[in-house]
Amino acid sequence: MSPNRLGPTTSQSLTRDGTQNRDVLTRLRTDIVSSEFAPEARLKFAEMTKRYDVGVGTLREALSQLSSEGFVTVEAGKGFRVAPVSAKELLEITDHFINFEKRAVREAIEHGGEDWETKIVAVHHRLSLIEGLPWEQRMERHSEWVERHREFHEALVSACQGQWLFRLRSIMFDQLDRYRFVTKRTPEGLGGRKFEEHRDIMAATLARDADLASSLIEEHIRDTSERAIKLL
Repeated sequence: MSPNRLGPTTSQSLTRDGTQNRDVLTRLRTDIVSSEFAPEARLKFAEMTKRYDVGVGTLREALSQLSSEGFVTVEAGKGFRVAPVSAKELLEITDHFINFEKRAVREAIEHGGEDWETKIVAVHHRLSLIEGLPWEQRMERHSEWVERHREFHEALVSACQGQWLFRLRSIMFDQLDRYRFVTKRTPEGLGGRKFEEHRDIMAATLARDADLASSLIEEHIRDTSERAIKLL
């Protein structure tokens, strides 16, 4: 009798396990970034295996990965906790992200082609559909905005040739997103200004003006971080 009739092969099991591991890692990272788990909250295995429908081993592997990325801390004998937040850390993260992002957008401008430009225009349009709404409606679609905002910034640098540069800026982006949730209910004026900033960044990037695009990105990120620091 063939292995397929008896059940999944070892290869199939490994593939399924790998997919499950990536899935819970992505879901857990998203929940931490979006403040589903508060800073310094204890992450209890009994509750989390039920929440994510995974075994202890899979969960422990995901938490260990998030610990290496700085989203989770490990205490001897006490288990895992969500990493704390602080103004000092946010300033450091902001500096690192700006450094990576400016380098990445310069590479993207140098190497990007028509498909890259088309992608930027498309994702910016999707983002602007939410950012152009009245404040109350924007807040109702905040989770969509978070995803589209990520897509826009990734599109800007998607033609970057450095794989590690792209990975490092992505980790820093996730860390900044975690702090960005602190500002999600800031005064209404912030939304309109960010709409204009995103439009200007897109225009400078498509014009292949690396100096202007880099400068606008830095101003854009630092402004958001400064607002978050005031609310911490």
